Amino acid sequence: MPYLPTIVLAALGLLLLVFLLVRTARVLRAFKQTASMVATNTQDQAGLVRARSAALRVAFAQRRRKPENQ
Repeated sequence: MPYLPTIVLAALGLLLLVFLLVRTARVLRAFKQTASMVATNTQDQAGLVRARSAALRVAFAQRRRKPENQ
């Protein structure tokens, strides 16, 4: 039975491979969720900056206009 140690080592190797794949999948899932949250937050902040700059352009345009009554 000289093949028994080879079969045992191969089985242990496969178990280790499955364990590492499951663990890597969990880490990648957590990374994907975190990256999605960061992207959403960044887009929200960029939208707020765009809205503020548009409001400032409107305010400056209103200040530059000469009053129609005078």
